Amino acid sequence: MLLGAHVSPAGGPANAVRNGEDRGCQAIQFFNQNPRAWRAREYTEEEASAYREAFDTSGVKATVIHAVYLINCASEDREIRAKSLQALEIALRSGAALGVDGVVLHAGSALKAADETAVAKAIDRAAGVIREALAESDRCPLHLENTAGAGGTLGRSFRQLAALIEKAGGDDRLGMCLDSCHLYASGFDVRTPESLAQVVDECVDVVGLDRLGSLHVNDSKTSLGSNVDRHAPLGDGELGAGGCATFLSEPRFEGLPAIFEGPGVGGKAATKEDVDFMRRLRKRGLKARAG
Repeated sequence: MLLGAHVSPAGGPANAVRNGEDRGCQAIQFFNQNPRAWRAREYTEEEASAYREAFDTSGVKATVIHAVYLINCASEDREIRAKSLQALEIALRSGAALGVDGVVLHAGSALKAADETAVAKAIDRAAGVIREALAESDRCPLHLENTAGAGGTLGRSFRQLAALIEKAGGDDRLGMCLDSCHLYASGFDVRTPESLAQVVDECVDVVGLDRLGSLHVNDSKTSLGSNVDRHAPLGDGELGAGGCATFLSEPRFEGLPAIFEGPGVGGKAATKEDVDFMRRLRKRGLKARAG
């Protein structure tokens, strides 16, 4: 497992690598543009070259880009879907230019209703946008992130993720990013080796282990099945240190980039202290599994 954190790319993506190294990261995640604005931002060849040089000479082994939060591929509003398509295409082109391991995407929301009919229609709309974005690129993988399940957000279950992947065309580049906080909030108990194994079994049966491309390792401020997405510092939330240690030591997660998004111990962005704590939690989990 490649442990790391969400970092700032301010000043160019090469700086994200340096910020990751400063925190002792083996894996990093960053936004390719302002996450709360539609303003397009594409990397120049000079920026891409500087990133690749920084990455190749660093201890960072994996990178994922997080697509902007405004994207809603499932929106009923054609203008929002068009903007979402453009932003997703830019994220995928940015990922291809840098050679990252994937782009992480929140697929979208049905917004007005969460009944089965509304969700099915939302999945169809989202899948259409995703399919079109992938058709405009040919290299960068896309990881659909599971959600906490608030309202009509898509990806609250493995069946929804599988439906999105299937209806988007089943491209080999389509995969998942599993977030521990979102799993817990959507009703999946991931706090013990036994319960987490059952969750991963379901993931394998419904979607397939080969579709799992990255992880978000976050604690949850809210209770099991709350459907509320509120992150807590690692060990300070409902998962607790034991639950986080369990998630970080799941055997079928080996080799994947595992990103802590925050908040960190200081209440803001992740720090080296947080990544060091991740490493200790992983060792604790591995030791407990070994008996």
